[in-house]
Amino acid sequence: MFFFANREMLRKLIVFVAVMFVFGFALVPIYKKICEVTGVNDFMKPEQLKNSQVDLSRSIKIEFDANIRNLPWSFKPELSTVTVHPGELTTVMYEVHNTTGRDMIGQAIPSYGPSQAAAYFKKLECFCFAKQTFAAQETRHMPVVFVVDPALPKDINTITLSYTFFEVPGAAVPPATKTPVGKLEAQAMLKPLRG
Repeated sequence: MFFFANREMLRKLIVFVAVMFVFGFALVPIYKKICEVTGVNDFMKPEQLKNSQVDLSRSIKIEFDANIRNLPWSFKPELSTVTVHPGELTTVMYEVHNTTGRDMIGQAIPSYGPSQAAAYFKKLECFCFAKQTFAAQETRHMPVVFVVDPALPKDINTITLSYTFFEVPGAAVPPATKTPVGKLEAQAMLKPLRG
């Protein structure tokens, strides 16, 4: 009798573990679908820009902020502020420097102030769309190309775009690939040998 009770309990536990395992795998596509429907995590792709006219009657001050979180990098915007007209295509640059002696991978996450401005700040190109791999001591200048939607509420005159760079935990740095030497570079390397 005791043996049968244990066997029944073991069968229930195996079924429970199998159901939880399947549920764990099902959560990823469910989460992606929920994010797609609600618009959460849309910062990972370029915005779709409808044909808009530049509104020269308004000026919006854009402030840029850069932060790092548990990452030994230097990260800063090249300009702290710009003034734009809604509908005007604008490019700003950020400088990122890996101050360590090892290759690292990071991801930038944007945030906006005031938060309702996020719906009107359309990024067409951004380093935040993908993970960034930096070689040891590498410095890179990366652009953000954006447009402020002319439908921005009239009471918003200043938008703060803030990025926080995080290290991507557990991400393997891809092996370095040697850039092939071009014809002109090869000839330049051979000249000292011939002389």
